[in-house]
Amino acid sequence: MQIRNNFEIKNLTTYKIGGKVKTLYLPETLEELTSILRELDEYVVLGSCSDVLFSSNGYSGNVIITTEMKKFEIRGTKIYAECGVKDPMLAKSVSEVSLSGLEFLIGLPGTIGGAVYMNAGAHGQCIADTLVSCCLFDCETKEVVYKKKEDMQFSYRHSLLHDKRFILLYAEFELKRAPLEDIKALMERNLTFRKTVQPSLANPNAGSVFKNPENDSAGRLLDKAGVKEFEAPNVKIWEKHANFIVNKGDATSEDVLEMMVKMHNAVKDTYTIELRPEIIFIGDKTEKEEELCNILYQKKQK
Repeated sequence: MQIRNNFEIKNLTTYKIGGKVKTLYLPETLEELTSILRELDEYVVLGSCSDVLFSSNGYSGNVIITTEMKKFEIRGTKIYAECGVKDPMLAKSVSEVSLSGLEFLIGLPGTIGGAVYMNAGAHGQCIADTLVSCCLFDCETKEVVYKKKEDMQFSYRHSLLHDKRFILLYAEFELKRAPLEDIKALMERNLTFRKTVQPSLANPNAGSVFKNPENDSAGRLLDKAGVKEFEAPNVKIWEKHANFIVNKGDATSEDVLEMMVKMHNAVKDTYTIELRPEIIFIGDKTEKEEELCNILYQKKQK
């Protein structure tokens, strides 16, 4: 297991933003991960760092990255995947044995841990559709426990994992047999849509900035509120979809938060709707970041 001190976290984030974290852990097995979780009192567990914004001020805490935990098994129509398995890798692997249900993962840059945490979904599919059970670490009892799908409190971009008591170790899915050509065609449509509308990681971003409000689209509201016209020296709104902020190359976390607040206020002023961030902020906030986060987030961020 790799352990690195004073690690420049921006090197691992899809935003390419973030200062130094106190200690970075890269476990390779379930045993190593559970050992760290039992040893440490304070930590943040992440996968591909694709849905997060780290403070440029850094983070004086421990960060556990799970991307070296990439084992998965296919047993008939059942799939067992560790938390660090990359979403596209799993989607591609199950498609090759004509299993359907995870096609939407092909275009997501995250890991299974993040997908379960957020109940990730796209194109009419979501994680909750096929998940059967989860193996979790209970941060209170320091024990490994198992939860069935009905215990995971799945809803839009939400799961039981949001309460911070449990951390996913691995997940079990039940998929369905389908013609290989149908699965491949669906995955290709998903990828084409993503390439047409969303920025690739060659344009550093953290995915959708805001969650969709009930019965509406954050992208539609932002577009109609005119946010594509917003200008900033180091960040920009993606020209093909108003719910993405791209790092032009030298952006700081404050640059992103300031743009998020402008977007938030534009929709609030136009529609009296308060959008809530999908991006998770992590780090030791500056005074300005504290002020911006208080506007954006209903609950205190790390």
